Amino acid sequence: MAAPAPVQDALRFGTVGGPATAPVSGTPAAIAYSRQLGLDHLEIAWTQSVRVGDEMCAAIKAAKEANNLTLSVHAPYFINLNSQTAELMEKSDARLLAAARRGALAGATDIIFHPGSYHSQPPEIVYERARQKMIEITGILREEGVVVNLRPETMGKGAMFGNLEEVLELSRDVQGVLPCIDWAHLHARRGDGSFNSYEEFADALTTVRNILGEEGLKTLHFHLSGITYTAKGEKAHVPLNEADIKYRELLQAFLDFGVAGTAGVEAPLPFHVADALTMQATYRRLRDKDAPQETEPGEDE
Repeated sequence: MAAPAPVQDALRFGTVGGPATAPVSGTPAAIAYSRQLGLDHLEIAWTQSVRVGDEMCAAIKAAKEANNLTLSVHAPYFINLNSQTAELMEKSDARLLAAARRGALAGATDIIFHPGSYHSQPPEIVYERARQKMIEITGILREEGVVVNLRPETMGKGAMFGNLEEVLELSRDVQGVLPCIDWAHLHARRGDGSFNSYEEFADALTTVRNILGEEGLKTLHFHLSGITYTAKGEKAHVPLNEADIKYRELLQAFLDFGVAGTAGVEAPLPFHVADALTMQATYRRLRDKDAPQETEPGEDE
């Protein structure tokens, strides 16, 4: 009897930044090598600047299509929807727009970015400013025919704009915006070791469903990693074998809630490859454990 076809993963795993073990440098090679590893996604790390021409964008897109990978882009770190001067805001806008324009040309569908800081201002004031900025930026991209999802990331420190509710509400309120949920950041943001149980992960996914609807659970993008933290929040990303995050419970919650989308695994080089493969394998093992088992004819007779 022929073996059943493999189950397609609802959640596609990959690294943030090209795999450090790739034998050849460059994003097209990183895409091909990710496929050789058995990963399904790659998040391109344009975290310092966006300096890529049309020819390279075309090569990245061709590699993506040839290897059946999905792509996201991590935009430069120096973006702040609450910049405090006109000059800084103009530079922030330009970085996000460049990442979106070049990312779309390279075949990426999702642009991840850090949404900024409260600057000691009331969260509700900062939220409204961020909402207006997202309406402005998404409007520019629509006028240009640039089709991407802008994904503000949940942040790992309480001083930073971007708790779970803020990111989800921006996604609800602005067309073209969807969340990037960094689970390690949410764990670190508490600063006390909480947000690290199945019940808390399930509560967060319930919040996603309540704000974005059932469809919101089917179009998610995550960052997954180990992390260290202080009482003020995030300190550093670390490999899973040095971390306290209960990733098995988190992956089980994804399965129980029918989550679909993409997951970029962040860890210090070169551990991001091993951690991505570990997360993917654990997710599949949990999925297959819960799947109905087929029997051979006569097996139960």
